[in-house]
Amino acid sequence: MALGSAIGTGLFYGSSSAIQAAGPAVLFAYMIGGAAVFIVMRAMGEMAVKHPVSGSFAHYASRYLGNFAGFVTGWTFSFEMAIVAIADVTAFGIYMGFWFPQVPQWIWVLVVVLLIATINLMKVKVFGETEFWLAIVKVTAIIAMIVGGVALIIFGFNAPDTDTATGFATLMSAGTLFPNGFMGLLLSFAVVMFAFGGIETIGITAGEADDPSKSVPEAINTVPWRILLFYVASLAVVMMLFDWRQIDGSASPFVQIFDGLGLPAAAHVLNAVVITAAISAINADTFGAGRMLYAMSLAGHAPKSFGRVSRNGVPWMSVIVMAIVLLVGVVLNALLPEALFTIIASIATFATVWVWIMILASYLAMRRKEAKAGRDNSVAREYAVPGGTIAAWAAMIFMVFVVVLLALSAETRVALYTGVVWLILLGVLYKVLLRPTDSSKQDSDSLLG
Repeated sequence: MALGSAIGTGLFYGSSSAIQAAGPAVLFAYMIGGAAVFIVMRAMGEMAVKHPVSGSFAHYASRYLGNFAGFVTGWTFSFEMAIVAIADVTAFGIYMGFWFPQVPQWIWVLVVVLLIATINLMKVKVFGETEFWLAIVKVTAIIAMIVGGVALIIFGFNAPDTDTATGFATLMSAGTLFPNGFMGLLLSFAVVMFAFGGIETIGITAGEADDPSKSVPEAINTVPWRILLFYVASLAVVMMLFDWRQIDGSASPFVQIFDGLGLPAAAHVLNAVVITAAISAINADTFGAGRMLYAMSLAGHAPKSFGRVSRNGVPWMSVIVMAIVLLVGVVLNALLPEALFTIIASIATFATVWVWIMILASYLAMRRKEAKAGRDNSVAREYAVPGGTIAAWAAMIFMVFVVVLLALSAETRVALYTGVVWLILLGVLYKVLLRPTDSSKQDSDSLLG
């Protein structure tokens, strides 16, 4: 599921914006961002061993940081998934435009929203099998593209109408790895961190896994490395195959590059793959948000109606809410088809990074609480954060730095404003509507065991 949510639009479409901002230096941005995200996931792994519950990190925030922190974390994650899903459906419409340029983008968005809502209202088994095969398709395609790209580089394939051979010379076509300077690298983080968004959905599955104390930490240990490998390796290959300066965001950079290389068949195959990837990501985003809203309703942090379950065991009301939110994406695609993706991606970055900050803060509070109580932490040591609290603090500082970076660009500054308004709104709603009591805090703790 984490592969489904994290390997999607951020790689297949959003990477074009990151490449335009940083050039080849974007590879360093993905490595740095990936390392920080790995620390976040290991922190969640330690907590998941002890408290394997659905909607885990919102519960951890409630337990170790207080009820308000859990409330904000849960709702911000749901907001994150909704915004990411809108970005994904927007990308889906753009991908379909490669084949059907005459069809309005919003029509394709409406089609995929109805499809995803139908899948998520079926049994969890149907969702799991669908997501499994969709993930297999895109992971296999990424590996095949990397292998095929390396073969083209080794055998010295030249793009039509150019004397520039593929390989490191193409990567260095601007004469440096940092064509836009250090600032270009910094600005790319707004999109780079969006690309990793959704990886924390591993925690959402904790309450539904057969052996969560084992399967969740194992997934946390392996998934980030796979995603990091796919991102860095695939982007390195595409920038060695084709002059990255010609990537304009009109289509997936993967499709655009193979089309520019005079390999239209490969471009069409890859377009089918990125469409599959988008469907997979939207599917996982909808599932994650629905399960979080369900868990929050049980904790008293969301309307009780969100906890309604169908005969198939699906929290159908939460799925319907997500479908309605995605229909907003249909309207936005009809009104702002050109500018929508960058705005949505930057807002998603704020929400994503905020959730990661809360995961790290919960972890640090847990470690501090255990140290004061003299509690044995050996159960989770096998999945301990490399570097412990020092690494967690370093990752948290980096995440705060990414939020600050959103203010540097006019295109992403709207995300910072939106994020601040969102947090203020949650604070007001919590104060006015929820009216937490000591008993609700006890209920929250009991959910964690």
